[in-house]
Amino acid sequence: MASPEFFTAPTGAEQERARVHDGSPSEERDSSVERRAPDASTASDHRDAQLERQTHGSNDLSPDTRSLDRTLRRPADTAGESTSRERATEVVAPPVPPRVPGLAAWSRRYTTSVAVWDVAVGMLAVLIAVPLSNIPFDQHKMVALVLGAGAAWPVAIAISRGYERNSIGVGDDELRAVMRAVVFAVAVGAFPAAITHSLGVVATSVIAVPVAGFGSMVVRFVARRALHRRQRAGRNVRRVIVVGSAYAALDLTTVLTREQNAGIQVIGVCVPHADVARARDAGLAVIGDLDQVPDLIRSYGADSIAVTGSDATRHNYLRELSWALEGAGVELLVHPGLVEVAGPRMHIRPYVGLPLLHVEQPHFTGWRRFVKRATDLILTGLGLLVISPVLAGLAVAVKLQDGGPVIFRQTRVGLDGSTFTMFKFRSMHTDAEARLAELRAANPTMGTMFKMEDDPRVTRVGRFLRRFSLDELPQLFNVLAGSMSLVGPRPPLQSEVDGYEDHARRRLLVTPGLTGLWQVSGRSLLSWEETVRLDLRYVENWTLTLDLLILWKTFFAVVARRGAF
Repeated sequence: MASPEFFTAPTGAEQERARVHDGSPSEERDSSVERRAPDASTASDHRDAQLERQTHGSNDLSPDTRSLDRTLRRPADTAGESTSRERATEVVAPPVPPRVPGLAAWSRRYTTSVAVWDVAVGMLAVLIAVPLSNIPFDQHKMVALVLGAGAAWPVAIAISRGYERNSIGVGDDELRAVMRAVVFAVAVGAFPAAITHSLGVVATSVIAVPVAGFGSMVVRFVARRALHRRQRAGRNVRRVIVVGSAYAALDLTTVLTREQNAGIQVIGVCVPHADVARARDAGLAVIGDLDQVPDLIRSYGADSIAVTGSDATRHNYLRELSWALEGAGVELLVHPGLVEVAGPRMHIRPYVGLPLLHVEQPHFTGWRRFVKRATDLILTGLGLLVISPVLAGLAVAVKLQDGGPVIFRQTRVGLDGSTFTMFKFRSMHTDAEARLAELRAANPTMGTMFKMEDDPRVTRVGRFLRRFSLDELPQLFNVLAGSMSLVGPRPPLQSEVDGYEDHARRRLLVTPGLTGLWQVSGRSLLSWEETVRLDLRYVENWTLTLDLLILWKTFFAVVARRGAF
């Protein structure tokens, strides 16, 4: 969308047409901005003008002049400052009505289709579980179990808030809801069955519910991938208006549009009158003033209003905006000003009548670390038993390539700056380390973490190993030894740590991992800054659920081979 021109004086013909259109004397439509004290007569005139515009069904946008006449208000910067009123004539680009279904329409279709698949998954889970339980059911009871599972499973997910519109396609709330539904369904289904001594139902439930949970996760993964493809094409997105001061709106707009899979389309910003020039200089599409937000929702087909935490939106503005948005069917999103702090650490708590945001400290020790370590040992032990034949075959392939060593050992930096020896299948020629300085000199823009897509040091077998990240498998032994975890930031070299800025050193507060947010978000295609940002997000917001989600995404990231080189 092109940035509209603001506060440009109209021509005499435009002034006359605007006067005829609104039925107001031409003297009141002068291009100069007139400051007035907010007295009773001014407020009364303003209310009358609003009533007249609503009666005629106008959005204050003249179809022939495109002039937008509005009483503008900028919220006070201090609690004791009185609010000033300004009247100005603005020439803006016409609103662009949405040509695609809004959030309410496409999210309803999304949740409906997912729910239908959940019905099928619940029924299929029972059909799989009954033969495995070795308990015979007569035909009538079998039909009742299948139909009951088809109805009960989506209900369990709905109770666990698995069909909430605000969690569609963003974050891990959808998968968390499925996990909660698994626990809920096992507890609710097994307890009455045990009381009535229906052991067949208990055995079937214990098998069917986890199967249904896995199936529903697969459904959501496939549905989300399809949704993200549509969102990258500009469809099924949330149309957002950003509200706040110029620089705060720029920062929030950058964050909202940084990730394509977030499904957010910023259609414009609303800033205080005094910030219009700064906002336009920053490249923002300014579509109105702070007081115009409720009226612009309909004109631009907005689904959400994102408010920054700047001075311009403090005091009573946010409360008045929330009142004005009541019944409009849009989301009100408020940016608290915290960077890379996820929901589990934030809680709204009332203090002396004020809703204050309580931010918990990140946890790096205690029982959480014990649970993480126990999970690493269990999953790694089972994994090594399963893939041991694969490891042996890969070792033979590396040895036969050039007769060199199978395992590449390298000193890396781990938890709290301690060093350890990391294992990998050798994927490069034996003189790779000696040639590193030469390649760095030829590629000075690579940054702190050196990665080349066509690295000449990589062997033919090594390219295959790297394409599917098979060279990383020996690090499972590092996980067993405790120097690494299954999930965490990648272990850096000492030379990389020496170049860290202060904030990047927080990556060393947790045990480095075999996979992490960096690996499932693009791997080597990401810049160094993006890598650090994702690692810090993990460090600040670690949970066991997040670890399981990353492990789940790692499988699909490896299969997709995106960023693997």
